[in-house]
Amino acid sequence: MKKQKATNIVWHAHRVNREERETFLKQKGVVLWFTGLSGSGKSTIANEVAYSLHSKGHLCYLLDGDNVRHGLNKDLGFSPEDREENIRRISEVAHLFADAGFITLTAFISPYRKDRDFCRHLLGEGRFFEMYCKASLHTCEERDTKGLYKKARAGQIKEFTGISAPYEEPLHPELILDTDTETIEESTQNVVNMLKDLGIFST
Repeated sequence: MKKQKATNIVWHAHRVNREERETFLKQKGVVLWFTGLSGSGKSTIANEVAYSLHSKGHLCYLLDGDNVRHGLNKDLGFSPEDREENIRRISEVAHLFADAGFITLTAFISPYRKDRDFCRHLLGEGRFFEMYCKASLHTCEERDTKGLYKKARAGQIKEFTGISAPYEEPLHPELILDTDTETIEESTQNVVNMLKDLGIFST
């Protein structure tokens, strides 16, 4: 991870803290980290969860992998080093959103466990939830709405996760969403039910 370059800087405490913001919002600021292969359903399910939560009056925000690469991380490619920096940056942003009291959703392949664990440690106990969108490579290639797997198989895309670059499955995710067999609606409800059971919001 990146080393601190700036010097002569001081952390300033805020008069309004996270707990006070959470009390105001009637919810806890957390990060739901959706991970899985391209085509596993990460963005689709995260979008549906965000919509479901919003419709129930909960403040949430979705940070999507492709969207973030259009702006904040447009200077990064897909080398292992750039992937690490991509996840480091988004972890810090997700941390800020959670500190503001948002239920924060992220949808990134995030293929390396150590990078996902970086965000887990950054958030602390009970504030990071790994959502593993589990689908077989065959299923993901069958979906392939963007045509990425076809290009990767043809050698047109280098370092493509699942084909020419590795994906390290979560060892102990908070929730496994078996998108080979579950419908989008079932996966969405499983996430919402988990949040209710954990008391992330009061209503």
